This record gives sequence, structure tokens and C-alpha cells, in this order.
Amino acid sequence: MDYLEKILNARVYDVAIETPLEPAPNLSARIGNRILFKREDMQPVFSFKLRGAYNKMARLTPAQRKRGVICASAGNHAQGVALSAKKLGCRAVIVMPTTTPAIKVNAVKSRGGEAVLAGDSYDEAYAHAKELEKKQGLTFVHPYDDPDVIAGQGTIGMEILRQHPDPVEAVFVAIGGGGLAAGVAAYIKRVRPEIKVIGVETFDADAMARSIKAGRRVRLDSVGLFADGTAVKYVGEETFRLCKTLLDDIVLVDTDALCAAIKDVFEDTRSILEPSGALAIAGAKAYAAQKRLKDKTLIAIASGANTNFDRLRFVAERAEVGEQREALLAVTIPEKPGSFRRFCNLIGKRAITEFNYRYADDHQAHVFAGVQVANREEGLRLVETLRRHGLEALDLTDNEMAKLHIRHLVGGHAPGITDELIYRFEFPERPGALMNFLDQMSGGWNISLFHYRNHGADYGRVLVGMQVPRAGMKDFKAFLKNLGYDYWEESGNPAYRLFLG
Repeated sequence: MDYLEKILNARVYDVAIETPLEPAPNLSARIGNRILFKREDMQPVFSFKLRGAYNKMARLTPAQRKRGVICASAGNHAQGVALSAKKLGCRAVIVMPTTTPAIKVNAVKSRGGEAVLAGDSYDEAYAHAKELEKKQGLTFVHPYDDPDVIAGQGTIGMEILRQHPDPVEAVFVAIGGGGLAAGVAAYIKRVRPEIKVIGVETFDADAMARSIKAGRRVRLDSVGLFADGTAVKYVGEETFRLCKTLLDDIVLVDTDALCAAIKDVFEDTRSILEPSGALAIAGAKAYAAQKRLKDKTLIAIASGANTNFDRLRFVAERAEVGEQREALLAVTIPEKPGSFRRFCNLIGKRAITEFNYRYADDHQAHVFAGVQVANREEGLRLVETLRRHGLEALDLTDNEMAKLHIRHLVGGHAPGITDELIYRFEFPERPGALMNFLDQMSGGWNISLFHYRNHGADYGRVLVGMQVPRAGMKDFKAFLKNLGYDYWEESGNPAYRLFLG
């Protein structure tokens, strides 16, 4: 299949626009390379998905258009299909999970799509869509594993090379199912093969990276949902074939790096990307640091901006840590006059972003503090400075429990608590998930600590203390196994032992 020909002949501009390639001066200065953003967040549906959906649907026969199309999606693909159908004058059925936020359901309806809610997950919605496809004779529009969809996304690569004929070190592309990466790489590697095409995934949704390493498609058991637009368990067959041949590398980033990238884009453009939309920017930063690049031109595709407003509080909370401009510290100070002043003197002129203090006993007190630093190395040096001056100090910057829970819980030790186990749980944020968790807990285990906070994300996080006698450990292990949620034991976490244990 000649993808160059397919991309050159793709029909996308009836509905899509040629998006600008914009410089990012602030980010460029900070990392010592010239960064350009390909602004796909400026499309009419605020993401690149419109290109592939319309190219696929514009090539349907008159009979197929008359019967209509169907897709399964809770996000950007759904809106792309709905708007394309409106332009082409055909019916569009969009099957979405019942947990889909109302803002996304309404967005589909406003563009003329028929929103059908079915199942609690994408897989269940997909299965229902395939049933409707057969029953009603509809044409299924796949979000990524279709040559016409891939070719439509490939027009982004065509625009990049036309807009920037000068030398380019690398183009960074987010990977979910692989349609965008496959299309962009198919064009660039035929026209300018010296330009690297780098895919970017999150550590907790790295299906393409694992598949390429294994030489076959690997299905993930679970995926992280913060970057929901790329939370794909099983990449496409055609996209895998193209990506394993054409991509030069795949970079993995974490949630904090995504939050920092969202902030980077905001500072340069005053636009707010969704987590998946900022994935390529986070990857470009990580790759430049890993390869120690200087004075190179790096292009990152800002792929989407459909995010829920309440998610921004989580982004803001984690962005400074992701940019390594905030250090989180636990410091033990003597419980005597002047200790607090001495601690502040050692912090110096650095801004304190957070400060939690709790009396521990007559001899010492524990302080949980956030401190602004220039980089990760400065935070580590600060810890060493505190230790040299006789203060016990722990760096909690990479301690997930501290970042998610302890900073909101600092309140002192609970006397008389025995047999306490501390576990951190993560589960999909859908109606009934918290009650399901509580229902499965044995009535014989006393809850000694419970912290749940809505972080504006698509999954919930709970920190639980339970008093489990040694004789009940077998039942407790069975509970953990049958629960079906990700969990981590935190009983030995130093943040817990200092502030809550």
C-alpha cells in the first residue's frame, strides 16, 4: 500500500484546517533547543481526529453513506465522526460508555451525532457498537486501525514538512492506538527520511513500546487513565506494522511530566491541552534531556485540547513537581524555641509552596514542606544541607503516597492503634466504584484511616488504614486478590511513619 499517494490524495480540508506550526520561545530557551508546536488543538473539534474520520467517511459509497456510520468512542474520535457526518449529510451513531461525562455526550449531540450510552468501559461500548453495526447495516469507522484513517492523520506530516523546509532533528507524536504516529511517520520517512519520528507513550499505557519490543502486538491488562485519549490496551494491526518499521524510537513519560508539559504549552500559547494532547511535548523534553541535545529543532504535535475543567486542579498541583521545580520534604525539627526559625533560615530565600506542621511529642516535630527549586539537583542539595545542620530530612518528591495523600492528611499519630496496615488503591472513577470497594471489605476489619480525594482525573485514589489481626491475613490477601483494583502496600512508607503512623 502506497501511503504517500494515499496521504497526498486524502480528503480532509472540507472540514479540517491547516493548523499553524508555532514556536515556543519560553520552553525553547529553557531546554536549549528550538521547540515548535503543531497546533492540532486548533481544529474545529479541538483535536486531530477529524482528519482521519472525514477521510474515511468521504470515501464511502453513496449507499454506505445513506445507511450511516457508527463508532465507539468517548472522546475526540466521537466528535470527529459526528462533525464529518454532519458535513456529509449522513447518519452517525456514537456509542459511548455510560460513565462518559455529560460535556462529551452533549458535544456529540450538538454536532448531529446520535449518542448511545452502553457499558461501563470502552470495551463494552465497542462490543455494543459492533452489534449495532451488523443489525442496522452501518459502516464502522475505526479510531486508528484503518488505512484511510491513517492517511488522514498523515496529512499532519505533510503540513509540517511544507511549513518547515529547514533541518529538523525529530518530530514527536503521541501514541494511543497508533494511527497518528503511523500516518505521520509514513509521510515523513518517504519524503525526509533523515528526520527522526519519535513516538511518545505514558509508562502506564505503553502498548506500542511493548509490542515493538516483543515483535508482536501485546495486550495490556490495564492502562492508566489520566491521559485518557491514549489509554489503549491493544494497538492496531496496521498501525503496529507501520510503527515497528518507521518509528526511530519511543519515549515513555509519567503523569507529572504530562502536567508540566501542559503548563509549558500554557505559558507559551495561553492554551490548555488535554493530557494526551501534551504527550508529544513531554516526550520532546524527555528525549532532549536523555540525548543531551543542544540547538536542535524539535517539532511536537499538540494533538488535542478536550479536557474537563475540574482536572486542572490536579494538573496545577503536579506541574511544578513534573518540571522538577518543587521539592517535597519531610523534616524533623527539635520541639524547642527557635527550631522553626532555624529551619526557615536553612531554606533561605527559596519560596515555600506548602507547609504542614504537627506536634509529635515533647522532643520533636515533623514538618511537611514544599519548596521551590530551580531543578531536581537543587532539591537534593537542599536535603543534604539540612542534614549537615543536624536536621533529619527526607526527600518525598518521588513518593506517590506523599504527593497524593499525606500532604492533605498531616495530623499527627493515632495512639493505641494496633495491627494497622496501610494500602493505597486506585480504581476507575465511575458511579458506584467507591461503594463497590467498601462493600467488598470485611466487616471484621476496622478502618483506622481513610483518605479519598477527587483529583479531577478519571480514576479515584484512596489511602486506607485497616486493623487486620495476624489471624486474618489469609482473608485479607484474598480480599486484595478479588478486589480487581490496583493497590500498593504503604505500611513501610517513611511519609506515613513520620506523619501518621
